[in-house]
Amino acid sequence: MNLLRNTALTGAVVALASVSATLAAPAATAAPAAHAPSIHATASRIPFTAATVTAQADGSYHLVWTAPGVHSVTIRANGHVVARGGAKGDVTVRGLPAADRQWFDFVPERGGSLHLADRLIKLDGAVNFRDAGGYRTSDGHWVKMGEIYRSDALDKLTAADVAKLRRLGIHTVYDLRMSSERTAAPDVVPTGATYHVADVLAGSSTYTAMPTTEDEAVQMMVDGEKFMVSGASAQAAYSEVYAGVADRKAHGVVYHCTAGKDRTGWSSAALLTALGVPRSTVTSDYLASNTYRASVNAATLAAMPAAQAKVYKPLLDVRAEYLNSGFDEVAAKYGSFGSYLKKGLGIDSHELRELKQELLVG
Repeated sequence: MNLLRNTALTGAVVALASVSATLAAPAATAAPAAHAPSIHATASRIPFTAATVTAQADGSYHLVWTAPGVHSVTIRANGHVVARGGAKGDVTVRGLPAADRQWFDFVPERGGSLHLADRLIKLDGAVNFRDAGGYRTSDGHWVKMGEIYRSDALDKLTAADVAKLRRLGIHTVYDLRMSSERTAAPDVVPTGATYHVADVLAGSSTYTAMPTTEDEAVQMMVDGEKFMVSGASAQAAYSEVYAGVADRKAHGVVYHCTAGKDRTGWSSAALLTALGVPRSTVTSDYLASNTYRASVNAATLAAMPAAQAKVYKPLLDVRAEYLNSGFDEVAAKYGSFGSYLKKGLGIDSHELRELKQELLVG
């Protein structure tokens, strides 16, 4: 029982800190994402209001899109047409060769096209490494994919993982973890990538003890999210990350904590909000950690007595109420999100325009 409690206490920091058709595609070798444009920008607005790529366990890809007012959409992969459809499409593409990451071009008969891939980067040593882009903003732009990534800890990356990330163009790593976490599980950084410490919780005293009840655990998560907004060390850390994200030379950026859900979650939530992504989409991206971490979390809870697991589960979860408490803190401390960017993170209107120019298309 003592061992379980020690594991749980350590884990508390980890959890807190952290067109119906099927076409066979021609064999071709996919170009590495780092050498492909993230999204084809044109003078025309992108007509897609929704578009996703989901890799399936059998090696196929499920593509879904909506482009109101468009009569035809052509899907290309590896330089070949692999599917066609209309204003709405639901396609499964099979027979593509193995690739580090498979990209698809969604090309409408008019307007700008999209260059998209599955959001998740499959690695042996990380379960929550995913693209931060691929989302539509409220005014019709799209956040580029293949530029910015979010992840859980990188200490267990294998040699094959590191080689894949190098081929995918990861150039910059921001480690959001505390000193104790970095010491216990140092990052494995791809060769040639620069490593930066951006310790979000360095000034927090919120995570010093294991909660004894489920309500205490939930409150701990809520308080932690608020600190990520108004804590001095959090503001300094996120300011550094966003400065790197805005640097064109530094693209191929990944920011991460231990579980890739709390510190990393707010980093993505604030970035996407700044870029104009709707709150509902931001929340969905935040909650996706529950899906990507489901197996790991279940195994962790299964190793504990039922009573302890009940207390511990809120620390492993991401919940809308946690994220909402961060946005509530923005409103309470700064009045508006724009004021938070300017006063809390030092991002003025000129810098915000530059950030949007770097990361948005359409």
